[in-house]
Amino acid sequence: MGRKLTKSSNNIVLTGTLAGIAEYFNIDPTLVRIIYVILSMFTFGSPIILYILLALIVPASNKQSRPRSPYEGYNSHPYEESSKRYKTKRPRKEAQKVEEDDWSDF
Repeated sequence: MGRKLTKSSNNIVLTGTLAGIAEYFNIDPTLVRIIYVILSMFTFGSPIILYILLALIVPASNKQSRPRSPYEGYNSHPYEESSKRYKTKRPRKEAQKVEEDDWSDF
């Protein structure tokens, strides 16, 4: 049996409908979303109605998705390593005295 059009279970922004269309056609979901936004701007709202209809009609995927963390794949927080180098104590630099200039020329 052929593949079915279903909502994406792992690439959801609003309802997963556009990502499901992208998975069905085997293209990047970002490209589908960009095309959708461009169509929405130039066709005066008809893609919005089509999106609502598709969100109601297209079935959800049978795959169970697990909640994804924005830091998935990292051993720790992505900024943790770069912030470690700033935690070392260094002596503060002394500010240099600035001579006051006469600004009355303006």
